[in-house]
Amino acid sequence: MAAPVPPDRADVLAMLSGFGDRSTGEVGENLDSLELTWLIAQVEQRYGVELDLTDEVFAGMGTVTGAVDTLAKALVEAERHD
Repeated sequence: MAAPVPPDRADVLAMLSGFGDRSTGEVGENLDSLELTWLIAQVEQRYGVELDLTDEVFAGMGTVTGAVDTLAKALVEAERHD
């Protein structure tokens, strides 16, 4: 099976906008732990995977840019283990 296309910046902003019912323009670059937890749950649900993220990997997701990069790598890794 082909690996899923990982979320791009627009996808991540759209998912984060659901936290707190805000527009994508209201989502800041820096993410707090609640936003990250929300984002990971949204990605796991959308892609049907369970992401096993270490504390180091999780720490790299402190920004929208970091989250986009990290999620792309994590989804590839999750597909390998399926």
